[in-house]
Amino acid sequence: MDRMPAMAEVSVISIGAMSFNELWGEREPVRTGHATTCLIRASDAVIVVDPGLPAVALEARLGERSTIRPSDVTHVFLTSFRPDVRRGIELFDQAEWLISAAEREAVGVPLASDLKRLAEAGELEDDAEPESRQIGEQLKSEVALLQRCRAAPDSLAPGVDLFPLPGATVGLTGLLIPSNRGDLLICGDAVPTAGHVELGRAPIRCADAKLARESLREAIEIADLLIPGRDNLMVNPVRRLFSGPSLSSGSSL
Repeated sequence: MDRMPAMAEVSVISIGAMSFNELWGEREPVRTGHATTCLIRASDAVIVVDPGLPAVALEARLGERSTIRPSDVTHVFLTSFRPDVRRGIELFDQAEWLISAAEREAVGVPLASDLKRLAEAGELEDDAEPESRQIGEQLKSEVALLQRCRAAPDSLAPGVDLFPLPGATVGLTGLLIPSNRGDLLICGDAVPTAGHVELGRAPIRCADAKLARESLREAIEIADLLIPGRDNLMVNPVRRLFSGPSLSSGSSL
């Protein structure tokens, strides 16, 4: 008889932060934003999700929360292409970098168009204005990073499935993972914090407000456990399965 595959193990490596939180009355950046970073171990795959901290800080967090070294990581998955979601991605240079096909296309088309426009205007040449050359170099870097990111398959590993949550960005995609405590959803910025869940509030910073509201509602309806994009692991208050001590960072499921 075939054996059932073991459930994936999920840990929060670093709890993220919003650069500004509209639920606190903030309307402009007041802190450095960075995404919540998760570690998934499933079968032979070791997956880092949203490496939002700088590489040095992220390596330290990884060592504090797990026995995994950066060289052990097989895949990096980005829920979106926002800069503070991928700040430390180069720490895992040997891994396969993945992002949803929808997000890759939505970001890639305007990036390529902007780079082409600068090239045609001669603003990438050595004698161009320094500011234009700097913008061009930044665009080249963004394009190269996106090209390195492969369009993710529907399943990253047994029991680790893509779950589209568009709205905050065009192609934002979470990960749905069954666990011993119920279905777990890594939400990315579709669900920024526990406060957004409790108030039923979609993020104010979004590409499509209607889709963002629908994605928040779908996340709350489907998952027993949530890992928001800028907060810690939480029990879904709408689908609460158990009572007891709150779960903390570093907890494994």
